Amino acid sequence: MTTRRVIVDHVLFVVSDLEASRRFYTAALAPLGLEELHVQADGVGYGAEGLDDFTIDVGEPPTTAAHVAFDAPDRRSVDAFFHAAVTNGGREKGPPGVWTNYSDRYYAAFVSDRDGNNVEAVFHSQQPITDAPQRPGVP
Repeated sequence: MTTRRVIVDHVLFVVSDLEASRRFYTAALAPLGLEELHVQADGVGYGAEGLDDFTIDVGEPPTTAAHVAFDAPDRRSVDAFFHAAVTNGGREKGPPGVWTNYSDRYYAAFVSDRDGNNVEAVFHSQQPITDAPQRPGVP
């Protein structure tokens, strides 16, 4: 992958249940190298290298039907994200595989969080991926 310019500085989701959402996001994001950076009574900021790029805050109404895609360093991380997400309250939306609608190099998995947001982990391979499930369509 070539060097990309960051075009979104951060994302915040309002969640209906902070503790359940914290369990989900902390587990799902760990395989991607993201960790809890700031924990407060009303929210948690996640990121890497001291930069909190994704935050959940409790409140009403919760964020619903949004889509966020987290960059993964490799396919194994996408698989681990999916397993951790589903094990911690996420609902399967699209299992790990090559999502050919996007690219033959786009290895991703999709889950819904407890508030109905589409949460994705994606690995952009430098070469076409031929040894993984091919998934047509859009999850």
